[in-house]
Amino acid sequence: MEDQREALRKIITTLAVKNEEIQTFIYSLKQMLLNMEANSAKVQEDLEAEFQSLFSVLEELKEGMLMKIKQDRASRTYELQNQLAACTRALESSEELLETANQTLQATDSEDFPQAAKQIKDGVTMAPAFRLSLKAKVSDNMSHLMVDFAQERQMLQALKFLPVPSAPVIDLAESLVADNCVTLVWRMPDEDSKIDHYVLEYRRTNFEGPPRLKEDHPWMVIEGIRQTEYTLTGLKFDMKYMNFRVKACNKAVAGEFSEPVTLETPAFMFRLDASTSHQNLRVDDLSVEWDAMGGKVQDIKAREKDGKGRTASPVNSPARGTASPKRMPSGRGGRDRFTAESYTVLGDTLIDGGEHYWEVRYEPDSKAFGVGVAYRSLGRFEQLGKTASSWCLHVNNWLQVSFTAKHANKVKVLDAPVPDCLGVHCDFHQGLLSFYNARTKQVLHTFKAKFTQPLLPAFTVWCGSFQVNTGLQVPSAVCCLQKRGSATSSSNTSLT
Repeated sequence: MEDQREALRKIITTLAVKNEEIQTFIYSLKQMLLNMEANSAKVQEDLEAEFQSLFSVLEELKEGMLMKIKQDRASRTYELQNQLAACTRALESSEELLETANQTLQATDSEDFPQAAKQIKDGVTMAPAFRLSLKAKVSDNMSHLMVDFAQERQMLQALKFLPVPSAPVIDLAESLVADNCVTLVWRMPDEDSKIDHYVLEYRRTNFEGPPRLKEDHPWMVIEGIRQTEYTLTGLKFDMKYMNFRVKACNKAVAGEFSEPVTLETPAFMFRLDASTSHQNLRVDDLSVEWDAMGGKVQDIKAREKDGKGRTASPVNSPARGTASPKRMPSGRGGRDRFTAESYTVLGDTLIDGGEHYWEVRYEPDSKAFGVGVAYRSLGRFEQLGKTASSWCLHVNNWLQVSFTAKHANKVKVLDAPVPDCLGVHCDFHQGLLSFYNARTKQVLHTFKAKFTQPLLPAFTVWCGSFQVNTGLQVPSAVCCLQKRGSATSSSNTSLT
């Protein structure tokens, strides 16, 4: 009995679920009927409006052409009537002269004949009939105003509803990824003169191949594209790939998206490794700010932890309200944090091959700033450029202003204005480390070396701050300079 009751309960539950599904579907169908009525009324209204617009154009065209015929007829009528009046007057004058001449010829008074004959001769000479053109000034032919709308009639008869545009086809061979820009090119499989614009969507991903249905990043949309290509500029390539898709739109409807494509966006992406930084540097992902109280606050906290220095609580310390820097995983460990006068922080991504490029903007009021690369083994007390395991450009604004290249404790003074933004290009296999004015791409200095270990981006700052820009490709201008050998011309062999 209990088993039957349980089976009946399951049947009831199944029926209840099915009834709910049917009710939901019924509601959906009713809503579709309402939507269909509304949409049908709208498209019918739009159709009538389009035809009314077409009728208006035809009526305006008809009125204009009729006016042209009337104006041409009035002009020709005026000319012909004037010419007719002139001919009538000439004919009347000529008939009067003819009658006078006949009367003179039949007259018997011979004395008056010579005088009368002379007068008739002079009258004939001046008669309008002999100065009148007997050719019509205008033609009565109006064929130049005839029309033939056979072709237009065929076009009107061919009018139909707007078709849904076909899906575009992205041309990977013509598309380009360079200089942190992506130029995407596509074409329509069939010619379609009704296309009004295109919609491009893109998103970032770390997965190669066809786009996945679910991604962490949403599709970004660009609308109103009139051409069959588009260039995205100023991109930051902080992921390995980008997905793209395009659809065509006419005045009424959008077509299906193209088959999505995935383009590789190679770039050097890293963050600053806060676990390597000097205690006086506040590190936040890609920015660093000098904090004179950083080390003291750390010492106070350490003493408090040991139960010492309780009277020296840092409640009123200016660094109290400053958030602690983010700690990023690193193989160096906290005991290898830079200390003493090595106000240094390293990047978190090794360079062990290929070409890489990044930029750094420093605060011009910084008393000292340096940027370059170093081996991972750079000692915690060692300063950039003062050992054989690091290379850097150094700006000094304290006491005496200087702009120098440093390596293995050797220095070269650079004869160039100090830019506010520096570009760094490292070609690991070629052993080239070049520094550029990031805005003009002017070469500032190039080190030539044989790198024996993987490198890390390295930075130092004292009484100042800087911001790093990563996710950048090697600029085309930098590639061209290196190919021409211009980059190596500024290298100092004494620093290699």
